[in-house]
Amino acid sequence: MIVQKNYRALSCADCAGGAGLDFELTMAFQPIVNFAKGEIFAHEALVRGLKNESAGEIFKHVNEGNRYRFDQTCRVKAVQLASQLGMPSYLSINFMPNAVYRPELCIRTTLDAAEKYGFPIDRIIFEITEGEKVDDVAHLREIVEHYKKQGFLTAIDDFGAGYAGLNLLADVHTDLVKLDMALIRNIDKDKGRRAIARGIIQVCRELSMQVIAEGIETYEELNTLGELGVELFQGYYFARPAFQALAMVPPELYDRRG
Repeated sequence: MIVQKNYRALSCADCAGGAGLDFELTMAFQPIVNFAKGEIFAHEALVRGLKNESAGEIFKHVNEGNRYRFDQTCRVKAVQLASQLGMPSYLSINFMPNAVYRPELCIRTTLDAAEKYGFPIDRIIFEITEGEKVDDVAHLREIVEHYKKQGFLTAIDDFGAGYAGLNLLADVHTDLVKLDMALIRNIDKDKGRRAIARGIIQVCRELSMQVIAEGIETYEELNTLGELGVELFQGYYFARPAFQALAMVPPELYDRRG
């Protein structure tokens, strides 16, 4: 965690310009699809370099000293681009829980960006990056509850691949849960993966959390998860991330709906 004296609220202009960072970034967008309705539910903002360098390359530059500024800059860049592109769906933004110290202050920049760029607050989803270890679960619960009160939706990203697992579902009640692609891969051929996914989906249903299956690459994976009750999907089967653009889902993919 960075020392408190380095923490301050950042303006939209600070974040849009990458203030305090020695590297530049932008966003690509990948759709999350409601297959049954044949429409895009949301676009996830994925960090990229200015020349479309991968997220992995960008994260090489992120450390304890700039994590907060990086997190805030990603939020503002995502909102700014979503507005410029005329995004009609939800916008899903990843956030780093260890970069949020006081949620009522850290969210201020996002609220200001939504107002400045004219993007509705009630169409923003914040995804918890579960790959980052969270030692203070009570603090994370406070963050999620505060974001919900502000009108945002919340999600757990990469569920099943991170640190907390089922304990996180018990302690932190988000609106959405994204099943990790490692669980999804070849689920149509793997009885064990189907059993695990079925159990998680049932738990989420009882907790009123909607499930998103990410990493879909084949119709067979899509169909199997649909039979298990999943309605929202993301993956290369539908579209790859579009650099500074909104990816389109080929209409013919919806023709296989039952």
